[in-house]
Amino acid sequence: MWCQIVNSFRMLLVLTVITGLVYPLTMVGVTKTIFPSQAKGSLVESQGQVVGSKLIGQNFTQPGYFHGRPSSAGKDGYDAAGSSGSNLGPTNKKLIDTVADNVNKAREENSLNDNAAIPADLVTASASGLDPDISPEAAYLQVERVAEARGLAATEVYNLVDKNISGRQLALFGEPRVNVLALNMALDSLK
Repeated sequence: MWCQIVNSFRMLLVLTVITGLVYPLTMVGVTKTIFPSQAKGSLVESQGQVVGSKLIGQNFTQPGYFHGRPSSAGKDGYDAAGSSGSNLGPTNKKLIDTVADNVNKAREENSLNDNAAIPADLVTASASGLDPDISPEAAYLQVERVAEARGLAATEVYNLVDKNISGRQLALFGEPRVNVLALNMALDSLK
């Protein structure tokens, strides 16, 4: 019986070392070699400073910048530690009121009439609450506001949006999208 207990304990130690140390460290090494940027968090730098990540949305509110999706992550939104959706159902009064407020805000910010269609991604939060991308339609809707606030020609800003559209992954998955941080950084570089 003691022999079985000793063997069981040895096996526990061996498997702990293999699955708890060797395998994770090997995977980290492989990942850092094959995907170095992703392994470091897909960080974006500007003038030697980290300004964000390609994978996490940020709260841009100034009129001269493109705005991303609303966030439900954390108390004030865009809190990566509180990443989650609102978990509110489609008939929930709070969700309906929040979306209505976001629609009114989008119309007001972009000088749209009451009948103008607004892309859903400008008024609803994503499942993570931190989506870094918007649809091309959501970006195009903001072009006039951004161009006016920056004193640029609208065609120049439209062209910038076109250059920052990412297609479907592997030409099959997802929808075309625009990374808001990358677009705003490209906008800043136009100066």
